[in-house]
Amino acid sequence: MFRKRFAAALAMLLPLVAGAPLALAHGVEGRDAAFLQSVSGVSFFPYMYLGAKHMVTGYDHLLFLAGVIFFLYRLKDVALYVTLFAIGHSLTLLLGVLGGIHANAHVVDAIIGLSVVYKALENIGAFARMGLRIDTRVAVLVFGLAHGFGLATKLQELSLSSDGLVGNIIAFNIGVELGQFAALALMLIAFQLWRGTGTFNRGAYAANVVLMAAGFVLFGYQVTGYVLT
Repeated sequence: MFRKRFAAALAMLLPLVAGAPLALAHGVEGRDAAFLQSVSGVSFFPYMYLGAKHMVTGYDHLLFLAGVIFFLYRLKDVALYVTLFAIGHSLTLLLGVLGGIHANAHVVDAIIGLSVVYKALENIGAFARMGLRIDTRVAVLVFGLAHGFGLATKLQELSLSSDGLVGNIIAFNIGVELGQFAALALMLIAFQLWRGTGTFNRGAYAANVVLMAAGFVLFGYQVTGYVLT
């Protein structure tokens, strides 16, 4: 029975977990980085496109979002938590790049990994069994701040022109939100289909164990990177 539940959970989360290695290097690199560093003046749509691209290839962000919406059945609840997350990461993305606020990328990404672990633990009721009461809304907002710094550190690694920077970073942030919306829509469809199979309740625990394991992988990788550098 457990094997069937685990198989169902793994089938649901495999696309995200399989992409976890990409999250370890989903920074702006290659031709994208070269383009951004060559831009002088406002280049709204390219920045917006790259912001969306960054989000949909940022599997650490997607894993956290999957955990957040895992047990949300009403669209107004989904909208509330996703809005809190968006507010958090938008603030630190803009402040990090435009305000020159820096943080160690490995530390930030390690916290992002822990955000995935936290949400999985909450989903399986671990905190409730320990008698801990955590306001999920506050937690999602706070972890959103960390995710925003994660985005900011990727741009801070580049030599971006100050000419048009404000407009470009706003465009990048808009792209991030659009990418998040697209990814969220696909995840909601996938969850709805899974719930319709009748295996959701049986596989929910195993799915969150898989989610937690992915978070620990992300955390361990970043801690190792911090120590080695």
